[in-house]
Amino acid sequence: MMPTNSPKALEDIIARLEGVSELLKNVEITLTEGIEKGIVMPRNTVVQVPEQLKSMISETPVESIFYTPFTNLEGNEILKEKAQTIISESVNPAFDKFMSFMTDIYLPNTRGSYGLSELPNGTAWYNEQIKFHTTTNKTAQEIHDIGLSEVARILVEMEKVKSDTGFKGDLNAFNTFLKEDPQFYFDTPEELLSAYRDICKKIDPVLPQLFGKLPRLPYGVKKVPAYSEQATTTAYYNPGSLQSGIAGYFYANTYKLESRPKWEMEALTIHEAVPGHHLQISLAQELENVPEFRTMLGFTAFIEGWGLYSESLGSELGMYQDMYSKYGQLTYEMWRAMRLVVDTGIHAFGWTRQEAIDYFKENSGKNENDISVEVDRYIAWPGQALAYKIGELKIKELRKKSEDILKDQFDIRAFHDVVLGSGTIPLNVLEGNVNQWISLEKNN
Repeated sequence: MMPTNSPKALEDIIARLEGVSELLKNVEITLTEGIEKGIVMPRNTVVQVPEQLKSMISETPVESIFYTPFTNLEGNEILKEKAQTIISESVNPAFDKFMSFMTDIYLPNTRGSYGLSELPNGTAWYNEQIKFHTTTNKTAQEIHDIGLSEVARILVEMEKVKSDTGFKGDLNAFNTFLKEDPQFYFDTPEELLSAYRDICKKIDPVLPQLFGKLPRLPYGVKKVPAYSEQATTTAYYNPGSLQSGIAGYFYANTYKLESRPKWEMEALTIHEAVPGHHLQISLAQELENVPEFRTMLGFTAFIEGWGLYSESLGSELGMYQDMYSKYGQLTYEMWRAMRLVVDTGIHAFGWTRQEAIDYFKENSGKNENDISVEVDRYIAWPGQALAYKIGELKIKELRKKSEDILKDQFDIRAFHDVVLGSGTIPLNVLEGNVNQWISLEKNN
């Protein structure tokens, strides 16, 4: 996200547009080197890329998505003309050239295998990805086993919630009911987005009950852009900037409304907006008296661990009042638990794409479109999906430890402020911070 509220900001955007051609040229060089060394992406993760690139190329400059910041610009025709010229003479040709490279050269050289272990030195590479994304020294086997254990535990909880709804039938039948019954779906994208905004309005006033410090930066809800919606997951968060005057945004996917059930919306909103990513990332950006880089660190295990932990706070926030939304929360927790099994299965134990999809189908109520998109994501981004559950389990472990030791002295608001108070940090640093806080609280 870049500011667009001044001529200087728009000049900066133009400067970036001028660099697009060189950027894509360098990406092409890197991918060509990968072909030469036999280090290439699986074909299924690349096959949609040419069409996505094509959608970035416009018939005229003013129709380009890159021209959007200049659309409502008044009184500065020079900047408008400059942007149009760069898009027409540099950006569009660069994307066209890169699209041809991906179609004619890279795609034919992609591989039919899926796991990182299939590449030269791939096993060692994957082990490093595990360490990087989880900030732990856990092995692939340890993480795989944790995943299997969590899947079994969550299945028991899902069975209980299913029974509480009064549904007669097994879990597979219940999942089918949730996926197919029209009562769980909206008719228009506008209704879906409006419902997300209503959930946000319910959560916002309750946040002070669980948090002593809240961010100053506001947030909003938008739909996933049309050019990327088919290959994008259900929702994501895009950080804003208090300094630049840009709000954070929770993006909801409105593609295929029949695959966007109401019962998943509360958990999604909590994870992506508040008290999940928006609250956590914005507080990190607003840290004071620290080096600037500390406000922008990106330890996935902390960020996504917090997002998943936040989902478990729904009941304390007054959400999940109907059993279907509670089941939706468990569906998402199950999703993250299965990631531990599937990611390690693909990259360490030789699972195929179809084996991964089948495992999801057997243990989840997610629709097939989301499952296939997610599995392709794990294939393309080894180790990243492990961070969610590993991080969440650590935060829950530290909360339980705090509650057990402090007992009546435990203050949930203070605990959350300690967890979020140092920005995005490795899990071992988080543990040290919480242990220090426990000691101080106990002595007081």
